[in-house]
Amino acid sequence: MNIKKVVVGGIVAGVILNVVDFIANYALGGRMRAEAEAFKTGISDQMMAGNAVISYVIMDLVLGIALVFTYAGFRPRFGPGPRNAFYVALLFWLLGLIFNAGYRQMGMMSAGLWWTFAIVWLVSFSIASWAGAAVYSEDNV
Repeated sequence: MNIKKVVVGGIVAGVILNVVDFIANYALGGRMRAEAEAFKTGISDQMMAGNAVISYVIMDLVLGIALVFTYAGFRPRFGPGPRNAFYVALLFWLLGLIFNAGYRQMGMMSAGLWWTFAIVWLVSFSIASWAGAAVYSEDNV
């Protein structure tokens, strides 16, 4: 495993995750804020506070590195390329659905908004995983 390429590819993937999150939150932000406020007054302000936004950016960068690290680990079994990158994206998407199911179950998000984000996450993880995998190689280990 080429750790330097994992980090570089992971940063590329993390930047893509951040860009897609920014676009999705901009497009769906009003609905997301309204549903969060219906759940608990003031929670949307907490979710958009500066320190929260910084943590979201850092989490996306860490997720990007984890995507490429997992891709590199899957390479011996599934080979290099976009198919393997999609397998990794699918794994992270499924884990994300499980981890974020609580938002829907608690009533913090409607089922419609949750599934909308689920589709965005699938697209986001797929693009980020593919881009990170495109940067990764076993050369210069």
